[in-house]
Amino acid sequence: MVGIEEQIHRHACLSPERPALVDASTGATITYGELWHSIESAAAWFRGHDVGQGKCVLLAASKEPLFVAVYFGAHMAGVTTVAIDPESNPERLERILSVAHPECVIGTLRNGGALKALRFEEIKSDPLPNLRFPQPDAPVDILFTTGTTGVPKGVVLSARNEMAAARGINEFIGNTADDVELLALPISHSFGLGRIRCVLSKGGCLVLLGSFASMKRFYGAIEDYGVNGFGMVPASWAYVTKMSGDRIGRYAGQLRYIEIGSAPMAPEEKHRLMSLLPDTRICMHYGLTEASRSTFISFHDEVARLDTAGRATPGTEVAIFSPDGVRLGADTEGEVCVAGEHVCAGYIPKDDYHKDFFGRWFRTGDWGALSADGYLLLKGRSKEMINVGGKKVNPTEVESLILAMGGVKDCACIGRPDPVLGEVVAACIVADEPVALEDVTVSLSGQLENYKMPRTVVMVPEIPRTSSGKIQRQKLKS
Repeated sequence: MVGIEEQIHRHACLSPERPALVDASTGATITYGELWHSIESAAAWFRGHDVGQGKCVLLAASKEPLFVAVYFGAHMAGVTTVAIDPESNPERLERILSVAHPECVIGTLRNGGALKALRFEEIKSDPLPNLRFPQPDAPVDILFTTGTTGVPKGVVLSARNEMAAARGINEFIGNTADDVELLALPISHSFGLGRIRCVLSKGGCLVLLGSFASMKRFYGAIEDYGVNGFGMVPASWAYVTKMSGDRIGRYAGQLRYIEIGSAPMAPEEKHRLMSLLPDTRICMHYGLTEASRSTFISFHDEVARLDTAGRATPGTEVAIFSPDGVRLGADTEGEVCVAGEHVCAGYIPKDDYHKDFFGRWFRTGDWGALSADGYLLLKGRSKEMINVGGKKVNPTEVESLILAMGGVKDCACIGRPDPVLGEVVAACIVADEPVALEDVTVSLSGQLENYKMPRTVVMVPEIPRTSSGKIQRQKLKS
């Protein structure tokens, strides 16, 4: 297996003048030859400071070329990297530090307090001879989940995991060395960090942009650098359309691909994007930090199946299992399980990792069904399904109907204990004016089975969500 770092090295040897990175904030371009020199220089620094095999470092994941060099340089030195959001709150930062025990912290953390951190500029030394590429099963990354339960868990990813994921993603999307991708996603999470590995492993060019916040910079970068693809989450698309309407359609002849993921997307927004970009390969993935991009769907090619999460990514298998580990047939609901080399190598703290498997099948914790032709229909998180008298209620089904009511700004449904049924549905609602249970019952009447109907309504100031938009239902239960 040829790993990510070895592929970057090959591009540096074969095409040293090819652009690898562009810093949109300064306009600076870094070639593959220059990037590889910086990677070797960073690796030498780690070796020279006795930070090597079996040790980890914390990296504040800011979108700048030096982060990319230090990230891969650490891997070349045998170091495991822990990329975190530079804006991480003190509680999350303390949790990660107490679990990961990093040898050093590199980069700027807004809430670092008295924590001593090195600057990326300091991580350089004269390149050393005989550097070795990471071994396939060597841990190279620890990514902390956003934590829908509120407690982040460290996911350990090996070089093999990351190469397998990149290979499957690139094959589905069709990435090539000619791609110029705009990266505005956070790179402390699986999606954004994965895009770095995907593009550089193919010899493409990454244009590093701070975020989607400025439409002037976003569209300016697309125009100035000839961008032909980018990744985004549905919340970013909502922001882009709110701030710039249908302007993205002007680039229909330029944008070759878009990758979408991390959260559900409304059907009408899928169709709107398709109408604006009729010739763009619009791909949406389903996956977890533990099993990145396990399924994909191409909007234009599979328009009749847009209600699904698509089919297994190349090199990945998907199946449905019962709670006691029996593999189920087509169109039968159960837990979504995946298998493949992209599945993570373990966790920190070292929980009973094997409890998350049925044999070789990783248990995602999601509830769904597979069609006979392999399309995955997601129902929700298995732990979030509400068990009403033995019948499963998908909270998102109820939420979508409540959100259609006039005056409701946001909503989340949870299970509340019931002495007879075990659980009943409770609707947590954000609205300017109080919403009565009777209003909800009347509105949903005839659209839901009786056992799915909310039995209580709780008015809340906001729905707690992770940075990627996932509802933190456990916080609503506490």
